[in-house]
Amino acid sequence: MTEPVVPFWIAGSPESSADLIEVRSPYDGRLVATTSQATPSQVDRAVQAAADVAAEAASLPASVRAAALDHISKRLAERGEEVARLISAENGKPIMWARAELGRAVSTFRWAAEEARRFSGDLQRLDTDPAAKGRLALVRRFPKGPVLGITPFNFPLNLVAHKVAPAIAVGAPIVIKPAPATPLSALLLGSLIAETELPVGMFSVVPVPNAVAPDLVADPRLPVVSFTGSGPVGAQIRAAVPHKHVTLELGGNAAAVICEDYADLDWAAARVALFSNYQAGQSCIAVQRVIVHSSKVDDFLDKLVNAVGGLVVGDPSADATQVGPLINEAAAERVESWVAEAVEAGAKVLVGGVRDGASYAPTVIVDAPADAKVCAEEVFGPVLVVQVVDSDEEAFAAVNRSAFGLQAGVFTTSIQTAFSAHATLQVGGVIIGDVPSFRADQMPYGGQKGSGTGREGVASAMQDYTDPRVLVLTNLAL
Repeated sequence: MTEPVVPFWIAGSPESSADLIEVRSPYDGRLVATTSQATPSQVDRAVQAAADVAAEAASLPASVRAAALDHISKRLAERGEEVARLISAENGKPIMWARAELGRAVSTFRWAAEEARRFSGDLQRLDTDPAAKGRLALVRRFPKGPVLGITPFNFPLNLVAHKVAPAIAVGAPIVIKPAPATPLSALLLGSLIAETELPVGMFSVVPVPNAVAPDLVADPRLPVVSFTGSGPVGAQIRAAVPHKHVTLELGGNAAAVICEDYADLDWAAARVALFSNYQAGQSCIAVQRVIVHSSKVDDFLDKLVNAVGGLVVGDPSADATQVGPLINEAAAERVESWVAEAVEAGAKVLVGGVRDGASYAPTVIVDAPADAKVCAEEVFGPVLVVQVVDSDEEAFAAVNRSAFGLQAGVFTTSIQTAFSAHATLQVGGVIIGDVPSFRADQMPYGGQKGSGTGREGVASAMQDYTDPRVLVLTNLAL
C-alpha cells in the first residue's frame, strides 16, 4: 500500500503537487515520508494571501493570538514522542536531542503566548520639558508586514518555531521556506497551526528548492526576511534587499575557555565533550574550539579525550545514542577533508578522525594552525580543536580573533573574570561555568561580526518584526 503524500500548507490549507520529494534518513537511507514541492503558482498564492490578510492579522485581539499559540504549544506536547521521532528520522539527530528540541518548541510557543498578552506598548511623560506640559506619549509597536522565514536543517522544528511564534504573537502573516532536506517537521507544525482560529492566509509552509529562495527574498510583498543558515547565503540576502528588514542568524565557531582558576575539570571535560558533538556538531553554538590555560591542559586533555571516546555513537533511534550522522554523506566528506587538511599542516588527532558514510567519529585535534579551516571557519561537524594559552587575557583575545561572534563559554568561578569576559568578548552571549551551547528560548540570541544581525528569542524577534509608532496626547492633567 502506497503511503499518502504529506501535504504542504498554502494560506492555511493543505495542498500538494506532482513534483514529489522523498525524505530519507541520513543514518540508513530509509524512506521517512514523501511530500512535494510547491509550484510557482502555489508559492505566489501563499505570498499574496499573506499580503491580503496583513491588515486583519495586525488587528487581531491579543486573546486570539495568545489562544492560537497556547493551542500549538499544547498540541506539540500532546504529540511529543511522535514529533520527536519525526525530527530524528528526517534529520538523523539522536532521539535524546530530538526530544529536547521538541520540548524547546513547546516552550517557545508557550513563551510567545505570554508575550502576546503583554505586548502593550510604553507610556512616556513628555512634560519633563516645560514646552511639553500636559503631553503624554503612548509608544506602541505594529507589524512591518508579512514575514519570510527561511530555516535550516539542523533544528527543523524549533528554528521554525522561532520564526512562526513571534510572527503570530505580533499579528504578522508568515511564509516559511523549510530546509529542503528536512521539511516534514515544519509541515507537521503547519497542521497544528491549521487547527487554530487564525485567519486564512496568516501562514503558509512552502517546500521549494533553495534556488527559488532569491525570488521569495526579493518579493516586495514580504518586507521582513528572517534567515537562519550559512554566512555566504546570509550575505547574499543582505546585499540583495538592503531596503528590507533582514535578520540573519549565521552561525559561528564557538569557543569554550578553561580559565586559570577553574578546578572542576571533570565537569568541564564532560560538558565540552558532549556539546562539541551533540547534533553531530551541527549546531552554530556547538563547541568547536576549547581554549585551555597551560596550567590545566595536561589534566584537562586526559579527561577530555576519555570523555569524547566514551560517547555513544550510532543509531539515532536508540535511547542511549548521543552522536548520530551528519545530514548527508557530502557533509561528512567535507568534515573529513578539513581534518585531513589540518593534519597535513601539522595538527594531531587525539581521538576520532574516521568517517563511515554520513557519520564522522567525534574528534579532538591539537596543534592545528590558526588559519586551518577547523580553527577559522565553521566546521559544523563533530570536531573539536584544543588551543593552549598562558593567561585568561590571552584566551579572551583568542576567542575574539574569530571572524564569528555568536556565543562563548567561560569556565570560571571568579565573578571578576566573569564580568571581564562579558565586557571583553565580542559575542552575542557569554555563558559562565558552562559551554557556549546553552540557549534558553526566551533570551535574546544572536551574534556579532560574521554571526549575523538581529536577535532571536521570542520578545526580541517581536521587536524585529514590528515598528514603533508614537501617539502624543495633549492637554492632559498629568
